[in-house]
Amino acid sequence: MPAAVETPTVAAVPLRRRRLLRQPRIAIPAGVVLLVLLVAAVPGLFTQTDPRACDLNNSGLGPVAGHPFGFDIQGCDLYSNVVYGTRSSVTIGFTVTAGCVLIALVLGCLAAYYRGFVDTVVSRTMDIFFGFPALVGQVVILNTLHQRNVVVVSAVLILFAWPAMTRLMRSAALATVDLDFVKAARGLGAGPVRVIVRHVLPNSFAPILAVASLGIGGMITAESALTFLGVGLRAPSISWGVQLNQAQDSFAEHPHLLLFPSLFLSVTVLAFVMLGDALRDAFDPRSR
Repeated sequence: MPAAVETPTVAAVPLRRRRLLRQPRIAIPAGVVLLVLLVAAVPGLFTQTDPRACDLNNSGLGPVAGHPFGFDIQGCDLYSNVVYGTRSSVTIGFTVTAGCVLIALVLGCLAAYYRGFVDTVVSRTMDIFFGFPALVGQVVILNTLHQRNVVVVSAVLILFAWPAMTRLMRSAALATVDLDFVKAARGLGAGPVRVIVRHVLPNSFAPILAVASLGIGGMITAESALTFLGVGLRAPSISWGVQLNQAQDSFAEHPHLLLFPSLFLSVTVLAFVMLGDALRDAFDPRSR
């Protein structure tokens, strides 16, 4: 009798997920995200103009035929710069999120499995980072570095972003470690690596998957904010943050310099956030 009750319940979970994945609230942001990824991967499909081909005679000109976004202060085509800037911004978002997920999976599972000293060290380290203003730390570190490319900015963002995701993973893994099938596996002599990889990790990963999409949007925003403040990426790098930084001094005279990069940034971040919310509802309904 218990098995008969459990079977439809288990079968209903993927059915509910499939229904959620077909809803417009996830299909629309997923479509936008796929389009953004395509722009980042193959920007040449969307513009044939070299973003570094500049003519000072066009400095600050607004939208004209053949140049829908106008020109920046250096006379470069703004549309091509926005298109090519997608790659750096999205790359940083995915790199930082992937790094944080990897750290969260390792430290979260180790802390939950071993507990005791290991859990204490991981938890207290996270508390130290939580108690320190992330933006201040990022600004100080980046301001002391001479080279600020995609790799450097991503590393600094990972340094301050991993604790939040690790705490979530630790909580999910702690709940999984106490389940009967995990205790049974340990009782049958399964080693720590086998228990974590085969049992704990697969049953604790859903919350991280949902938060990852939110994290990508957040890291794209963080990179743009740091670059806007003058401590992130800098020319000749092309990113939305670089364009916002260059536009701040001439916004009153040339508002289009700030408008179009901001629009692309906002739509992209909103799409990732909406996708993350929908994935969270699909894979972790208890968080709703």
